Amino acid sequence: MLKYRLISAFVLIPIVIAALFLLPPVGFAIVTLVVCMLAAWEWGQFSGFTSRSQRVWLAVLCGFILAIMLFTLPEYHHDIHQPLVAGSLWVSLAWWVAALLLVLFYPGSAAIWRHSKVLRLIFGLLTIVPFFWGMVALRAWHYDENHYSGAIWLLYVMILVWGADSGAYMFGKLFGKHKLAPKVSPGKTWQGFIGGLFTAAIISWGYGVWADLAVAPSILLVCSIFAALASVLGDLTESMFKREAGIKDSGHLIPGHGGILDRIDSLTAAVPVFACLLLLVFGTI
Repeated sequence: MLKYRLISAFVLIPIVIAALFLLPPVGFAIVTLVVCMLAAWEWGQFSGFTSRSQRVWLAVLCGFILAIMLFTLPEYHHDIHQPLVAGSLWVSLAWWVAALLLVLFYPGSAAIWRHSKVLRLIFGLLTIVPFFWGMVALRAWHYDENHYSGAIWLLYVMILVWGADSGAYMFGKLFGKHKLAPKVSPGKTWQGFIGGLFTAAIISWGYGVWADLAVAPSILLVCSIFAALASVLGDLTESMFKREAGIKDSGHLIPGHGGILDRIDSLTAAVPVFACLLLLVFGTI
């Protein structure tokens, strides 16, 4: 299993970096749209759709919705304040607050959505659509002035999330004693959680010095900590839905890693939350 995980990582990391730095905003948006369609395909299991044809149609519907949104905004990358973009990011904040409550009160909270396919589909849209616009908005950051500025920001969020996750794992292994959310994800501990936030703070400082991001360190730190918190919530939320669906992995697309959602669950929360705070709340545009 470890061998497959390493091979997949060595293959995927260069592809992700190449997509970030080599594709123009529209090309990057299309690639992100395909990733979101694959995520929607896997979310079908969480929504109770077990047949392949139903999940295919769910993926197609997701792609159609995102494509319509994208094509109605031909100049979307010039203005973060366009209603569809800004609205999606604001909705994301509300959704992840609601998701926090669902996780905190699980399994009791599952009584609200357990028997409703429609509600679980809405949860999927609230997860995937803002993730799409968060990715697109960050990639388009000052694109007219510097084609790589947005790529650096997105790379930062990915490093932040992966670093915080690694820090949480190491701190949890070394010091973990108290369970963070035993009814959702028994392996996570409070010590690991705090270690992950500490790692995120270190990454925020180091990346700010190295990359010269032209953002106040205090603003970057606040956005980074909230993004790290959101990444943990994204992971826990997917674990909650997988537990309710009775599955271990969201899919088998990536050898050794599971499905697309298993790889981007933290990013689905961290990216739109970070983008919303940085671009809309603090107005760093």
